[in-house]
Amino acid sequence: MKSFLLAFILLALASSLASAFDPSPLQDFCVAVDDPLHGVFVNGKFCKDPKLAKAGDFYFSVKMPGDTNNPVGSNVSAVNVDQIPGLNTLGISAARIDFAPYGQNPPHTHPRATEILVVLEGTLLVGFVTSNPNNTLISKVLNKGDVFVFPIGLIHFQFNIGKTKAIAFAGLSSQNPGVITIANAVFGSDPAIDPGFLAKAFQLDKKVVEDLQKKFWMDSN
Repeated sequence: MKSFLLAFILLALASSLASAFDPSPLQDFCVAVDDPLHGVFVNGKFCKDPKLAKAGDFYFSVKMPGDTNNPVGSNVSAVNVDQIPGLNTLGISAARIDFAPYGQNPPHTHPRATEILVVLEGTLLVGFVTSNPNNTLISKVLNKGDVFVFPIGLIHFQFNIGKTKAIAFAGLSSQNPGVITIANAVFGSDPAIDPGFLAKAFQLDKKVVEDLQKKFWMDSN
């Protein structure tokens, strides 16, 4: 009986771990296609007939800098399955991140991916915070050519501490890693989270919370 329970627990753990990441591909590739009449459904997308695949299914350009003229001074150009259909089932994506001087990529998480970041230009202060109860900040200043890893699901950030623009590229371990920007999610949700609840949760005055909600809701709508 004990061995059965142990096996059941191990199987449950293995299943939960397996479901936390993209499934492994069962073919060379699965080019996403919007027309279900000419494909099969795999990993959230309909797949094009492999015989009809072309180079454009596996290509996208991010050579042009993103517009950093916004409140946070940064721009993320995502390269996931929506930009490159051939990424479907391959469990990987990328992003170009442009920073204005003193621009930042605010605290956020990727619920489905670990991120590896390489700095191409400029100087960035980056970091992530470990989970409860320790909430340890692990951070480092990165220069051109430096690489840093942000573990899956943990809150992390990047901040351009230089007087010039900065550029970084990120690789992510999911074709669709998702992103949750903490402030936007908490204070800019639609409908809004009860401000009294947030005031107690963040130990803030209710009026402060209402002002934050008004600001973030306007920014996201």
